[in-house]
Amino acid sequence: MAHFYLQETLRAAQCRPGVVVSVDGAEARHAVTVSRVRPGDRLRVGNGAGLLLQGTVLTAEALVLTLRVDDASETAAVTPRIRLVQALAKGDRDELAIQAATELGVDGVIPWAAARSITKWEGPKIAKGHERWISIVREASKQSIRAWLPGVAPLASTKQLAVLAATTRMLLLDPTASGRLTEVAAPTDDRDILLVVGPEGGISPAELLLLEQAGATQVRLGDTVLRTSTAGPAALAILNATLGRW
Repeated sequence: MAHFYLQETLRAAQCRPGVVVSVDGAEARHAVTVSRVRPGDRLRVGNGAGLLLQGTVLTAEALVLTLRVDDASETAAVTPRIRLVQALAKGDRDELAIQAATELGVDGVIPWAAARSITKWEGPKIAKGHERWISIVREASKQSIRAWLPGVAPLASTKQLAVLAATTRMLLLDPTASGRLTEVAAPTDDRDILLVVGPEGGISPAELLLLEQAGATQVRLGDTVLRTSTAGPAALAILNATLGRW
């Protein structure tokens, strides 16, 4: 049962075993024309909000497929949530970071226009870049069969991050920090944890100062310097263990 599809309109109260549900649009088209799903096949379907279904395909057409629900389960949202603040980076390094972070269980992603970001989202690129990240997170969620689909926030400035630092537990990943992420104590409240990863040149001194003054804490992962594409996923793996998710 390798196939997993998302149908956000599904509601848990309507998806009991024996009920027939539909998958339509691009998901149905991909299932039927690309994955060659046929009646009798078994699939997993989720709504991205905790619901996971296992079912048997009854009909498979290009615009819609139907399946009988064989099993239904709900997964509660985790607390505290971990969100990755990923600075825009050249090439596909920022995209690699959010893809891996999604597979590792991140609960949300925030694109950040950092001072040292070479890549810029300006004008029409803002909407295009945001949609691209949503697509990457969605596909990574399907690949890893996640019950919850991480949200992708609008592009944030450093000043907007400073506002978030006042109400979250913001951790700034910087290789020069004195404290290690492994030394950070498990949280005692439900505030979101925000992992902030800079671009290729790192987080600028001015940004570090502004965010620290707003309540953020600098931490490092170890004695080596990681790429912007690997720092976030590495930190997320550590937090997964710290929080008992793994």
